[in-house]
Amino acid sequence: MKWAEDELLSIRERAYRYLKDLILEGEFQPGDRLIERELATKLNISRTPIREALFRLESQGFVKTVPRKGVIVTNVSEEEVIEVFTILSSLEVLAAKLAAQKMDEETQKVFDEKIRELEELDQNGSEDFDNEHINMNLLLYKASKSPKLYEILSGLTDYIQMSANMGYETPGRRKESLREHIQIMRALRDKEVEMAEYHTKIHIENSKKAYINFLEQQKEKRKSSR
Repeated sequence: MKWAEDELLSIRERAYRYLKDLILEGEFQPGDRLIERELATKLNISRTPIREALFRLESQGFVKTVPRKGVIVTNVSEEEVIEVFTILSSLEVLAAKLAAQKMDEETQKVFDEKIRELEELDQNGSEDFDNEHINMNLLLYKASKSPKLYEILSGLTDYIQMSANMGYETPGRRKESLREHIQIMRALRDKEVEMAEYHTKIHIENSKKAYINFLEQQKEKRKSSR
């Protein structure tokens, strides 16, 4: 495989997609080390796009940096992620309820700005929603004004980000998720407690279905390739 160095932007994106696909398809197993030098040699490119791809994958929860080991593929089982969805169906809904009940004018202004940003992403057809997903969740958790609940939920962000990105492999899910977040944010901003709880429950259930659907598709691919 040879990629022209003068197509650096394309190389960055292709390196990222290539590594992500290898992780999602099981070529790289949980616990495997991803070494910049070896990957760069394998793909016949410089280490810079590899480093950037690994950083991007780490921000999405697919890999993590471990002291004295370097970058390794995240060891998260299907059972763990399903358990996280079960936890979210209770605690994230509780956070939404508290946020709607405790909504004040200052927080409303922050939500108004975030809603505008999300609506612009939706109108522009942008696919760059990965970071916004976590930012919106943290904003929701903070708005609950429950430090302990914030601590518990923010500790699950790696699981949430990784499962969301796998779910986004389902065509149309990223756009659907964006619109679900807008509905949640509007309900919170307007102090509509029951609607905030409802939209949060629906979002978590849809995210879980998209994640499971992705896993089933990957299993079918592996069967057909044998």
